[in-house]
Amino acid sequence: MVDLAYVIAGSEATGGAGLQVDLKTFQELGVYGLGTVTCIVSFDPANGWGHRFFPVPAEVIAAQMEAATAAYALDVVKIGMLGTPATIDVVAEGLRRQPWRHVVLDPVLICKGQEAGAALDTDNALREQVLPLATVVTPNLFEARTLSGMDVIETVDQLTEAARRIQELGPRYVVAKGGVDLPGDDAVDVLVDGDDVTILSTPKIGQERVSGAGCTLAAAITAELAKGVDVGEAVARAKSFVTAGIEGRVAGRAPFEAVWQGAVRV
Repeated sequence: MVDLAYVIAGSEATGGAGLQVDLKTFQELGVYGLGTVTCIVSFDPANGWGHRFFPVPAEVIAAQMEAATAAYALDVVKIGMLGTPATIDVVAEGLRRQPWRHVVLDPVLICKGQEAGAALDTDNALREQVLPLATVVTPNLFEARTLSGMDVIETVDQLTEAARRIQELGPRYVVAKGGVDLPGDDAVDVLVDGDDVTILSTPKIGQERVSGAGCTLAAAITAELAKGVDVGEAVARAKSFVTAGIEGRVAGRAPFEAVWQGAVRV
């Protein structure tokens, strides 16, 4: 029997983030992946590698979701970049049409390339419509501050408090990611499950962010959940997978490096 994992996310043209990363991660972890594209993001090499953002029309997103969910009995899905309130509306509506064993939300709050007002509208819509549907949420440090309403997160205790506050918004499990931005020598993630708290810590690999790390972590959690692994073990395996991918990072002409999902063969 083949395990299936579904992703609804944006496409990133360099292959270092978004749907491309999700499907590569699924494949490396032995899961058959399929995806719905919500938007297209391309960096502009002639303008400081800034983001160029192109939303996919809502009716096209709905058609993709209809095809994917009709073709297979899907019960595990990862949600990545949505990008606009219209996209969030149609995705939330599609998700509500069937039960899901797990909805893994990587809460991409700020969509670079949008006006500030549009970004705020998107953030609010994500909180109201998608966050309550999620079983697992994987905010980075910025997203954890924003969702929790905390001004500062500089310690593991504060990261844990942020995760607890986010849990109160609906999801059962919160994986708050300290990454390279949390002070200290280690990259620390905190998993909160009810009253239980698990700290996952590995030495930092450099001090710079690596493209696709957050996407890879959430996609790896999704793949493991699709295989029937429990959430705690799925998060631990995903942490190991993304750490190896950061160690084996891929460099090119862009001013950032990308996680290599093929660094470890499962």
